[in-house]
Amino acid sequence: MATAERAAGAGCLGRFGILVLHGVAIVAGALAGLYIAYQRDIPQVSTLEDYRPNIITRVLAEDGSLLGEFSIERRVVVEFHQIPPVLRNAIVSIEDTDFWKHLGINPWRIPGAALANFRSGKRGQGFSTLTMQLTRILFLTPEKTIRRKIQEIILAFQIEKNFTKEEIFTLYSNQMYFGHGNYGVEAAARFFFDKAISDLELPEAALLAGVLQSPARLSPIEHPEHAIRRRNLVLRRMADERYITRNEADIAQSIPLRLRLHKATPTIAPHFLEEVRKSLERTYGSQRIYQGGLEVHTTLQPRLQRAANRTIRDGVLKLDREIRGFIAPTESILEDGAFPADVHLPDWNHPLSVGDVVRGVVLASDDDAAAVQIGHYNARVGREEIAWTQQRRVRSVLAAGAIAPFRILGLSDAGGVPIADVRLEQEPTVEASLLALEVRTGNVCAMVGGYDFERSKFNRATQALRQVGSAFKPILYAAAIEHAGYTAATLIDDSPLVFHSRWSDEVWRPRNYDGTFLGPMTLRRAIERSRNIPAVRTLEAIGVETGIEYARRLGLTGPMPPYLPIALGAGEATLVDMTAAYASFPNQGLRMDPRFITRITDRDGNIVDETRPHATEAIRADTAFIMTSLLQGVVQRGTAVRARQLGRPIGGKTGTTNDWTDGWFVGFEPTLAAGVWVGFDAKRNSLGKGHDGGHSALPIWIDFWKEATDGTEIISYPVPANIVLVPVDARGHRVAPGQGGRLEPFVTGSEPRPSWSAGDAAEAP
Repeated sequence: MATAERAAGAGCLGRFGILVLHGVAIVAGALAGLYIAYQRDIPQVSTLEDYRPNIITRVLAEDGSLLGEFSIERRVVVEFHQIPPVLRNAIVSIEDTDFWKHLGINPWRIPGAALANFRSGKRGQGFSTLTMQLTRILFLTPEKTIRRKIQEIILAFQIEKNFTKEEIFTLYSNQMYFGHGNYGVEAAARFFFDKAISDLELPEAALLAGVLQSPARLSPIEHPEHAIRRRNLVLRRMADERYITRNEADIAQSIPLRLRLHKATPTIAPHFLEEVRKSLERTYGSQRIYQGGLEVHTTLQPRLQRAANRTIRDGVLKLDREIRGFIAPTESILEDGAFPADVHLPDWNHPLSVGDVVRGVVLASDDDAAAVQIGHYNARVGREEIAWTQQRRVRSVLAAGAIAPFRILGLSDAGGVPIADVRLEQEPTVEASLLALEVRTGNVCAMVGGYDFERSKFNRATQALRQVGSAFKPILYAAAIEHAGYTAATLIDDSPLVFHSRWSDEVWRPRNYDGTFLGPMTLRRAIERSRNIPAVRTLEAIGVETGIEYARRLGLTGPMPPYLPIALGAGEATLVDMTAAYASFPNQGLRMDPRFITRITDRDGNIVDETRPHATEAIRADTAFIMTSLLQGVVQRGTAVRARQLGRPIGGKTGTTNDWTDGWFVGFEPTLAAGVWVGFDAKRNSLGKGHDGGHSALPIWIDFWKEATDGTEIISYPVPANIVLVPVDARGHRVAPGQGGRLEPFVTGSEPRPSWSAGDAAEAP
């Protein structure tokens, strides 16, 4: 009986075992089928061996300093050994406690996650490991489906099989999003705490680890209370896992948020940087710029750029006051007559420095003074600080709530109270641009495309085509010297001219700036005094087509209408083209293409592209030398005589258009050339009577040149072998040795004949 019962029991166990085996086989078969089915649609994890995360493209100045960055994802890639243990432990404690033990998934977390989801009726609780999170970010979509979860598990197994734990954790640390455009632990540490991950303290590491769950909801900037709760949870989990003691966790939890948000210093050359970006995008496409981690070496010289920034800012503010007088600020921060809870302006997101012009908010004012807030600084503005407005009552200038620009004269933090010493400025409507380049290479050393890049991205140095006025005359006279045999001593008649139209009753009577006519004068005197009639007569003599041809040879690409008024600057050009054209004169007639980028390397340091200076022979060297001498005369005795105060061998020319709508000055020395344009964006607006190039653009140029050449040696211009120096008088006649006169350069064979020997009057071609 017992034997029969034992036999029956054994049979039952056998049948049960068979059923279990069948069940296991069915499950295994189903899993195998699922694996085969889903494996077809998932990528190969072997691609991670060549994985390159998106990183920042950096743009460097000539001296290697950082000018700016281009990126979609702000990320700085780090290696495993650079991630400090405190941060590694914080991340593992809150995101995946068994990361160092499991094979890609943690089966013990699955029942807990399923139970939590069942209780809540949602799919909010997951069981993803760090490896599974990494697969989702790199290969899959964020949708919450069973299919995606199975793919996650398969990929996690494959990653764990092919990579070490250290490699997986490093990939995770560099790839995860921490909010506010920051990817990876290094970028996050720099953004939230303005420090490298190697310097993170325990509460800071815990905060970063906590943000990972939901960067938007747990942002310490937008939701500090949520961030603190999550940080404290991380600290408790670290204590549970014995990475820290309970006492260390308690102390860290008691510490408040100590964010030190990184305030990115604005680039010193925003218009230049934008030119570089557009050039890179045309050549390499936006994807490589914003994701490829290029390193772009440029020609910009920070010392000259800072000088350009300051001189344009100061010159524009001064000129705007002269043109418009005082205009009371109209912008206000008040909302329905009351101050908002948070008084803040975008200007305050950047570090403040002495000399900056920054907008501030008037908190209160009376007849004697106004209380102003600029960032976290407080300032008192009294009658002295608004004296230039010629107003006596401060409140009539600065009403409570008004937003106005102030120049920072000093910053202090005495007694823990941040105080700013400021002076009222005025938001200008006039615009200006400046461009400086090396004569020998064409390297653009400094560029300012307008008063404020944030106000207008339009680059008035490279994009604005404006009439050049009398700044065109040197190009015209260069054509006359080289094409028609003119010399500096050639006599040109400055007497009235009248031109009748062939097709209408219109009559054109060109006039000189001062309305007078001085009769015959040398070419030198005509260009030094910027006389209009001699310029028109010269263009008529050599032909309009010849004048345009030389403009093109010197690099002017703008519209040049084929009629005589182009002699007075009716054609249009950009500042960069004008500056490069003038630089041809001290460069012996070689026009250098303006160059912004010298070298580009990829993320591994390999050279992607390297440029060389490119020259075009625009005019002969002897013509260029004579033009250089003539333009030095403009500074010594002519319309640019203000620049003589610098005591340097400067050559250059002013330019003014009809109705004073544009003011120009372009000047040079043997190694450097620079141009300044001043005007309004609307071409019909006038700078006002008397604001010619010598009074609007030249003062800005002088201030820049003073800083740019400070401490540099004076170099002489090279003299071509076929140039002879001959003494001549004011009428261009050759004088006998020892009889006075000015030494004038001539191409050998073109100099005036001696009158004292043959009795003939000096002649000019």
